[in-house]
Amino acid sequence: MRRGTVVAVCGHESDGGHAVRDLLGPQVSCVSGGRELLRRVRASRARGEDVCVVPMTLGRDPELVADAARTLLDLAPEERAGTVLAEPFGTAEHLVGWLRAAATRVPRDRALLITAPSGDPFVDADLFRIARLVRQYGRHRTVEVALTGGDPDPAEGVRRCRALGAQRVVLLPAAWAVPRVPDTGYGEPGGPLLTAPATAGVLDARVGDAWHRYDRHGDDGLPRGLTAAHDHGHSHSHGPGGHGHDHGPGGHGHDHGPGGHSHSHGPGGHGHSHDHAPVGGGHVHGARGAPASAATPVHAASSASSASSASSVLPSSRSLR
Repeated sequence: MRRGTVVAVCGHESDGGHAVRDLLGPQVSCVSGGRELLRRVRASRARGEDVCVVPMTLGRDPELVADAARTLLDLAPEERAGTVLAEPFGTAEHLVGWLRAAATRVPRDRALLITAPSGDPFVDADLFRIARLVRQYGRHRTVEVALTGGDPDPAEGVRRCRALGAQRVVLLPAAWAVPRVPDTGYGEPGGPLLTAPATAGVLDARVGDAWHRYDRHGDDGLPRGLTAAHDHGHSHSHGPGGHGHDHGPGGHGHDHGPGGHSHSHGPGGHGHSHDHAPVGGGHVHGARGAPASAATPVHAASSASSASSASSVLPSSRSLR
């Protein structure tokens, strides 16, 4: 398998890359995106090196993937040849699995405070969903959420856990950045989320898959990356019986089957269909609509060692049932 240069593009989950550099090793370039990403890729292509860009999101930054794809579109055709965009490092479902694995190392009499840097309102709201799944399928009675730079912050999160009866609170990072413990009298660190060998294993798997798709199918990953944040943002739910609405020119339409509804997004668009369940037949368009009951399995790495490292941190789908 070709490897070339691996460029890890980082966002708010890793404080622009500062929190992930020690996990990646010197062979991986770490950039914050935008012009820095463009300069790094162009420099490598000018030396004749193939480049694989890996968005280092843990599932809470779909815009990082889309921004990386848009940036790579600015490459000249000769630079685009031999440049691929890998699947994101992790999804929200992976994050549930990683947090559950980390929680097994915490005594059950502790409260878990799942902590991450604040993002936009939608990724922050989704962190509460992730925490709920960790609690649902775990052994800890108290699982709360705190947002570094947001509300509730870690200090407030510790206070909430104490108010619920916890004597000790473990801050479990749902990000690359490890939060500072605000009150060492009651709190203790529970991170980092992933070790360096585990990170290397998953990264190798993402790179191997990206080059496999490119060499076998000519897929450089950019079209898929451009749509990564398509369903991220304001959601709208539809109850039984359905309705129609118009989203203006240049959009697209949905045709919902029996008992459903349609909405037209104006001329020049396209349509697709959804089947509604007979009872409670609505659905929600929103951030990451994939079922949360199973972790997405990691694809096989190009070597036995990386496959072993990846599998050690990605629980099977049965662990989420």
